[in-house]
Amino acid sequence: MGFDGIGWLAAIIIGGLAGWIASMIMKTDTNIFLNIILGIVGAAIASFLFGILGISFGGWLGYLIAGLVGACILIAVVRAVRR
Repeated sequence: MGFDGIGWLAAIIIGGLAGWIASMIMKTDTNIFLNIILGIVGAAIASFLFGILGISFGGWLGYLIAGLVGACILIAVVRAVRR
């Protein structure tokens, strides 16, 4: 995704969708803003981790999967820290 307006809009939409799905999977109650943050940051973290393993994602579906996996990891880490 580029840094143009369409790229940022797509990142927000895909990030929000990934965060929302992750919050449903992990059974947590988050608002739409937190879902977007979880999805975008989660995608960055998952892309980094998968990159170390030699796995790369492309296209909106790849970013959605990376965001979903990363957001689930973030939720699990936050839960572990809170306990």
